[in-house]
Amino acid sequence: MRPIPSRLSYLFLHLFAFCYYAQVTNQSPPNFTQHVSEQSKVTDHVSRRLIRVYQLYSRTSGKHVQVLPNKKINAMADDGDVHAKLIVETDTFGSRVRIKGAETGFYICMNKRGKLVGKKNGQGRDCIFTEIVLENNYTALRNARYEGWYMAFTRRGRPRKGSRTRQHQREVHFMKRLPKGQQRSIQATTVLLISSTTLSIKGLNVRDIHRKAEGGEADGQRDGLTSSQLAHLPSQKDL
Repeated sequence: MRPIPSRLSYLFLHLFAFCYYAQVTNQSPPNFTQHVSEQSKVTDHVSRRLIRVYQLYSRTSGKHVQVLPNKKINAMADDGDVHAKLIVETDTFGSRVRIKGAETGFYICMNKRGKLVGKKNGQGRDCIFTEIVLENNYTALRNARYEGWYMAFTRRGRPRKGSRTRQHQREVHFMKRLPKGQQRSIQATTVLLISSTTLSIKGLNVRDIHRKAEGGEADGQRDGLTSSQLAHLPSQKDL
């Protein structure tokens, strides 16, 4: 049997290398969107949990979601009600959260019938909701275990079954709001920061302004401050 000529072997080798290169280059690039979507469904046990405190304003009832001591959930609470204060814990690096009442400690969960119930242990997927920001700037909360089922309330503030909910319905639309007392504290802190920054730029400090203010409001106004700005300055006992 005669051996294959070296030139023919050389051509076969190049043909094999070309086919292999074409197969590798024709592979589709990694789908990062799919990767993020898959990772968003996995509980993150490594990162630090982000905890927020706010109220959920229901678009239909005009009230706030509350978690009662008897484990019932409704949207009948007034602004600042003690049972309307919610603690929201992140579950993944995405937008999945667990929501519990700050007063009762019960988590908002959804059972297999689509009814909202309160549970002491909120580790199950039925107690996880995905925050979806809608085009109208409202937020919808979709249950992680029952796909397509949302947290929803009627006009009377009663919970609606998840199996009867859709994303476009007004019943599933909520707005995040800070508790009543927390809004005032944040506003006061903002005024304090702005006032202190203004004084620092002018080469003054809050204590000096108070000393001058004791001698008359005109001293403070000579420093470029209006009477309304003087009124918003922190008292000396708070310094």
